[in-house]
Amino acid sequence: MVELSVIVPVFNEQEIIPQLYSRLNAAVESITPNHELIFVNDGSRDATLLGLINLAENDKRVKYINFSRNFGHQIAVSAGLDYCNGNAVVIIDGDLQDPPELIPELYKKYKEGNEVVYAKRTKRKGESLFKRITAKLFYRILKRITSIDIPMDVGDYRLIDRKIVDYLKLMPEQNKFLRGQIAWLGFSQTFVEFERDSRTTGRTGYPLGKMIKFALDGITGFSNSPLRLVTNLGFFISSIAFFIILYALYSHYFLHQTITGWTSLIISSMFIGGIQLLSIGIIGEYISRINSNVRNRPLYIVENTNIE
Repeated sequence: MVELSVIVPVFNEQEIIPQLYSRLNAAVESITPNHELIFVNDGSRDATLLGLINLAENDKRVKYINFSRNFGHQIAVSAGLDYCNGNAVVIIDGDLQDPPELIPELYKKYKEGNEVVYAKRTKRKGESLFKRITAKLFYRILKRITSIDIPMDVGDYRLIDRKIVDYLKLMPEQNKFLRGQIAWLGFSQTFVEFERDSRTTGRTGYPLGKMIKFALDGITGFSNSPLRLVTNLGFFISSIAFFIILYALYSHYFLHQTITGWTSLIISSMFIGGIQLLSIGIIGEYISRINSNVRNRPLYIVENTNIE
């Protein structure tokens, strides 16, 4: 049995692979020589795979999983969880924004009896004001609308016990939100604080579109609040419409004034129509995720790997 596995999803990181390996290996080697580094190539279009193959030829503890196309960050991490063999498992991004030098500190907390040790960001260097604000807002909204304690200002960088890995493999949903799944499992959890570095090379793999999808996966996967919002909006609009009808009848029969007006009619129609479209969209997001799981397609396709 391997003592420590490190799962590293990578996407178009050819320039950073040598430095990434060097820093990871130094950090993990200080803990135990009985380790494995599992790189998951998520459909990179550059020479990332070639760099991983070269590493694996020179170090038998380096493993790689090469996807047939890009399946997404959370799916890449899930593949690493499927293939890892460690008693303890570290999940870390491959862009070096999360410093590998923090791994010994995570492992120390793990040895103190914690099954989950996550890295909590105190600063997010090199990120735009928009991204910092939206990230903080997302975590705080998610915390309020879910019944589980999902830690705020925390990414996927963490160390988890083998039992956590085994339970995660029993969760087959297609729209993965791993940090929520790990929080849902419970067990003894703690954190280590760090300052997140800025990217040294390349571009972020999480543009605005992917950020929105990721946020929707987290909200729809762990909260029914949007559906309750649709119900409450329905009651609210119906109540307003009911009182307007009562007022119209009162005005006609008692005040002898008939309410007329093209503008008010169009505004009210557009308002109600907008609420209906919003409601249909929210319900559609949930139905879409149900449909994805019903199809029961594999989460990912491995084109080649050196893991036997």
